[in-house]
Amino acid sequence: MTSVNLAATDLHRSAATQVESGVFEPERHFYPRVLNAQIHPYLSFFMRMDNARIIKRFCHLNPRVDGQALTKLLSTPTKHFRWAGADLFHVTDDDGRRSMVVIETNSCPSGNKSMPILADEDEQGGYQRIVNWTFLPHLKRKKLPTGALAVLFDKNYPEVSGYAAALADATGENVWLAPMPRCSDDPPARFDAQGVLQVRDSAGDWHPIRAAFRYVTQQPWTRLPLKTRTAVVNPVVACLAGGRNKLMASKAYDFFNADVLDAGLGIHTPKTIRDVSLPAVPLHVERFGGQAVVKVPYGNAGQGVYTITSDAELEAFMVTEHRYERFIVQSLIGNAGWSSVGAAGRRLYHVGTVPNRKGDIFAADLRCMVAAGPEGFRPIALYARRARAPLASKLEIGTDSWDMLGTNLSVKRDDGGWESETSRLMLMDRRDFNALGLGIDDLVEAYVQTVMSVIAIDRLAQRLYNAKNAFRWRLFRSLDDDAALAQEMRQGSPRPLEPVG
Repeated sequence: MTSVNLAATDLHRSAATQVESGVFEPERHFYPRVLNAQIHPYLSFFMRMDNARIIKRFCHLNPRVDGQALTKLLSTPTKHFRWAGADLFHVTDDDGRRSMVVIETNSCPSGNKSMPILADEDEQGGYQRIVNWTFLPHLKRKKLPTGALAVLFDKNYPEVSGYAAALADATGENVWLAPMPRCSDDPPARFDAQGVLQVRDSAGDWHPIRAAFRYVTQQPWTRLPLKTRTAVVNPVVACLAGGRNKLMASKAYDFFNADVLDAGLGIHTPKTIRDVSLPAVPLHVERFGGQAVVKVPYGNAGQGVYTITSDAELEAFMVTEHRYERFIVQSLIGNAGWSSVGAAGRRLYHVGTVPNRKGDIFAADLRCMVAAGPEGFRPIALYARRARAPLASKLEIGTDSWDMLGTNLSVKRDDGGWESETSRLMLMDRRDFNALGLGIDDLVEAYVQTVMSVIAIDRLAQRLYNAKNAFRWRLFRSLDDDAALAQEMRQGSPRPLEPVG
């Protein structure tokens, strides 16, 4: 197993540091494998397609789709959820119908350190594209407080420092890089009573921030208020509405699918049962034939996801101590001989990788990162991850299904830091991409599915504020009635339920 330490020690700094322009060095912000990777021609071609060509191709392959409706979706900027990454499975069914299925949509996702550059002169890659397309337009907002620029983070130092360096280059300003870990009593970043972000330097002085780029991913509602005067990309409501809340995301997808049904569109997801209490989990697993996926709705980096294929795995889940009170249960996407029966009796299973020399096929996901700007959406980065063990044709007693189905690379260490199993990372280069068995049309579908999932969550995020721009707490609790989450929001986040100013 190849692992990379993602500089966990940087989370424990007691001070924010400044990043100057001209310091971006690719070897600091890309995985070593990526630096020498040659992007696959399919990816290079896809990344250069504009939305008009993508829409034309998608509608050609899906003639029931309303092209004007899809054009409006891809060209309309979101209000809250501006930067996202969806994890998708390439699946098929017993009739050979293939599709890209959205497993989850992440706010403030990783990805740029894993994406080969498009051209030699494009050394900052997706870092600069997100800064230019998504972040810089917010600096033109009226009534921003006086202050500097900052990048907040709680993990993934190589990537967040890359954003800080790219932002410094784009603006010519020094950019504060401030850790904001989940379990810190005195982090060097805070919000004052008026919702202005402040960061602390090594001398102990606090500096106001007018706009911040956020890579705070673990229960971000415990550290960020719902209303801020400082412009934050992404604001925390994007996480609560589905970007870091799988339960709310599932409901957002359903609301969205009802809205676009007449346009022939829809987000593809596994069959999902929501708002499940712990004692009821076994009943729903049995409903899926004893094979299912149980998820803690607020988990991060693969944490809190349990693949259940046996009584032993179900028992292990049931005796685990859980922080939250509600779960979601989904149909399991496995191999042809062992998958849950999903919606309308349809059973999905992994297309998987092209067989290697040993004949092994691995489950793999595809991360599609997108960003929304004033003119709509753009693809930013793509990469894939495969499972540790190949898919078995038949489940044996004692099989660890997570080794065959879990694709996330992040591994949490006992000291609270993170490592990444990069041996399972599959790049969009000439070598790895061929093993995925994907084509241009699969990438087009993945992009469209990702954008629709982002829009769905953004629409729900907008509904969580009333006409006076106050958070609709009762509506949120009616959609996500988890007392443990509510307590986190009330106690952990500064002024989380009150409008600012």
